[in-house]
Amino acid sequence: MELKTVKIDIPEGLNIVIGQSHFIKTVEDLYELLVGSSPSLKFGVAFSEASGPCLVRYEGNDEALAKLAADTSFTLSCGHTFVIFIKDGFPINVLNAVKGCQEVCRIFCATANPLEVVVAETTGGRGIMGVIDGARPAGIEKDEDKRARKEMLRKFGYKL
Repeated sequence: MELKTVKIDIPEGLNIVIGQSHFIKTVEDLYELLVGSSPSLKFGVAFSEASGPCLVRYEGNDEALAKLAADTSFTLSCGHTFVIFIKDGFPINVLNAVKGCQEVCRIFCATANPLEVVVAETTGGRGIMGVIDGARPAGIEKDEDKRARKEMLRKFGYKL
């Protein structure tokens, strides 16, 4: 087994969700729940088949995001995984719906941070072992950091 890291480029203003699922129907089911989650959400979703023709299947309501999801999924080249890029929304707006999709086994990450995916490769294929999501902590928050965190959450409308 060989371990590798795959750097994922996340363009400014986008978020990514990467997960594992088990069936070709995933791409259409994720499309349906994402398109129904918000009228302003733009997204692209891709799913890597692990059997049959082993294609990257993709959909989206934004052509550029759909292509980005497909290209990113192909770069990862890990079977039975999915990649979602979203714009004009946040993962928090769709994660429960994504986790509730009957094909979804797990979520590896939901982020806009610098991202590396740790991939294991064997003669049988490739799989995601985990992710490196952003930078390591620089310290422990102080009172002024707590105030800034709380202000940001209220600014975004997530807290009253």
